[in-house]
Amino acid sequence: MQRLWSPWRMSYIKEGKPKDGGCVFCAALAQEDGPATLIVHRGAAAFVILNRYPYTCGHLMVLPYEHVRSLEQLDAATRAELMELLTSATDVLRHVYDPEGFNLGANLGAAAGAGIEEHLHLHVVPRWAGDTNFMSATAETRVLPEDLAETWQRVQAAWPS
Repeated sequence: MQRLWSPWRMSYIKEGKPKDGGCVFCAALAQEDGPATLIVHRGAAAFVILNRYPYTCGHLMVLPYEHVRSLEQLDAATRAELMELLTSATDVLRHVYDPEGFNLGANLGAAAGAGIEEHLHLHVVPRWAGDTNFMSATAETRVLPEDLAETWQRVQAAWPS
């Protein structure tokens, strides 16, 4: 059986980088919003994007426009906007997917599990009791019941204007 993708293999990150080796998030920002870039919302200093390799349906990330590695490199207004966008993201995901909980967080540095450590990003992962099924446990493969383009459509449509 061929593996679609695995959270334990890091090769998929290299495959997702632009051919010039630049930042995937900065490359997405340079394009028009839509299902191809997965950008759901642009704010004043930060934006919301779907995770291209989600742990669950609706897995979002909140990022500053500024290409920095850590929170302390941002000004207070940008950090505040990140928190407001995290709040909006959980509200939208509650409406769209009705999750039973959330994981919110950041992996800062390779030792903390950051796959793309050069551009700070905060994860918003909707969770349900028992959402890790046997496929993840036995085959290191995630099964998502919804295509990313459909997820983008649903989340973007529910995002407050």
